[in-house]
Amino acid sequence: MKFDMSAAWRDATAMISANREVLMIVAGIFFFVPGVAMTIALGDLQEFAGLTEADEIQEAMIAIYTQWGWLFALVSLVTMIGYLALLALLRDTNRPTVAEAMKIGVVGLLPAIGSYFLLVLGLGLVVALLAGAAGASGNPAVAAVAIMIIFVLMVYVLVKVSLASPVIAIEKVYNPIRILARSWKLTKGNSFRLFLFYLLLSIAYMVISLVVGIVVGVLTLALGEQAALIVNALLSGLVGAAAYTVFIAVLAAAHRQLSGGGQAVPATFE
Repeated sequence: MKFDMSAAWRDATAMISANREVLMIVAGIFFFVPGVAMTIALGDLQEFAGLTEADEIQEAMIAIYTQWGWLFALVSLVTMIGYLALLALLRDTNRPTVAEAMKIGVVGLLPAIGSYFLLVLGLGLVVALLAGAAGASGNPAVAAVAIMIIFVLMVYVLVKVSLASPVIAIEKVYNPIRILARSWKLTKGNSFRLFLFYLLLSIAYMVISLVVGIVVGVLTLALGEQAALIVNALLSGLVGAAAYTVFIAVLAAAHRQLSGGGQAVPATFE
């Protein structure tokens, strides 16, 4: 089956429209609130914006992660649970309640972490081999080619495993190896189309984020840094929550299409 970007987008927007109330609740809990907390915490990074020395920047980053590392880890876990919960709400044929969807997210958390660990481990080994071979050659041209190959390889692999979350939340596959293998199989023959689809979505998100950044910059001049930080946190939280929701719906639609899951777009509660 060839992936149809237009059909996937229509399906994704239809799912969002049919379930917008419950999606707003879940996105608010799992994406908006953590996003606001992260933005306020990362506001401390503004203190180091003028640093130019590598050692100073490294020390500053260590200080930030030492202070806020627990928050970064917590937000990552909460976001991952929300990711899986939204997928379950959009596509689970058993029509789960919000509480049941959250439970699906919690149950799928360890398999998701396991899949991510295997992915990072596998990519890390391949990248290390390629980088080591390029470094051993001592040729700058070979090193440049190796960097390009590594970049393309990483993008390709990320596209191939992009349906791992739907496999966990919708198909209830919990073995990390089977999760990655299933996603790889679903995307077979459609990697380039999926890449273009994700790229277009990423460009749209970057444009919106740029506009938000300009607005925040103007507000900083008008309101002062502290007030602008709060406004930036709220706006970034809203944009981030909306982006997560849209992308999750896109993944649900792509999974529906490539797995032959049917074309109906039911509301979570009817």
